[in-house]
Amino acid sequence: MAIGFQDRVAIVTGAGGGLGRAYALELARRGAKVVVNDLGGARDGTGRSDAAAAVVQEIEQAGGIAFANGASVTDLGQVEEMVARAKERWGAVHILINNAGILRDKSFAKMSMEDFRAVVDVHLIGSANCTKAVWETMREQAYGRILMTSSSTGLFGNFGQANYGAAKLGLAGFAKTLSLEGAKYNIRVNSLAPTAATRMTEDIFPPEMLAAFNPDNVVPAALFLVSEDAPTNAIVGAGGGVVQACYVTLTPGVALPEGNRSVEAVAENWSRIADRSGEIVPQSGAEQAMLILQKLQEG
Repeated sequence: MAIGFQDRVAIVTGAGGGLGRAYALELARRGAKVVVNDLGGARDGTGRSDAAAAVVQEIEQAGGIAFANGASVTDLGQVEEMVARAKERWGAVHILINNAGILRDKSFAKMSMEDFRAVVDVHLIGSANCTKAVWETMREQAYGRILMTSSSTGLFGNFGQANYGAAKLGLAGFAKTLSLEGAKYNIRVNSLAPTAATRMTEDIFPPEMLAAFNPDNVVPAALFLVSEDAPTNAIVGAGGGVVQACYVTLTPGVALPEGNRSVEAVAENWSRIADRSGEIVPQSGAEQAMLILQKLQEG
């Protein structure tokens, strides 16, 4: 059965090119009304462009409905105005894809704190601004689908991207908490870690791999995660047509006896502590405390 987005209003940030453009085009093709947001500029966040307007033109030429918006996701006032315009024009906001981002890669030893803050501000604070701007609307209408753009760098680390990794893992944690807070309002929140050849990664992939990692290959996973029947609290990887599920797990651990809760005891038991046999996938942070209590009771 085909998945459609008729009568849905979607906001896609960073939609002037790359992944965001691909998401916006496919959402519109499947019936959504789309706010194409993009400040424009270079991948380090400097400069301006008319990229969003060009994507809107593509959508309209294909018979879709969209409007362009140049709000900076780092400016809450601009973002709130964008959401207000969407509601004024179309009456609601059902979908938010937080995709805007910049890169300022350097090893941490050479990275300025200005560059650290700039990346965290766009990716993490920018996503929080956009989410905050739509949150009450989604609660009131008892429907919302929100997608955070995480990254393998945030989930697993990557040399030279301490700022980016910090922001991207922060987004995964942000999504997990919002999935709990939004559950009774039918707001589902997920994270996507895409692997795609865009201007953000153009000098990372060898030329022969660029075609395989076309942004279009990420679109199916992204749109599923903002669809009517989307899961919630999921972390999904996608690239090259491969879709993966990623989990944050917790081992059963070892209960150190009273009188032997020392640094040395942790060192002595480390192999047992780190043993993944019987690990679980907690659905909330409270499960860590529950598992500790269970261990103590067993002891």
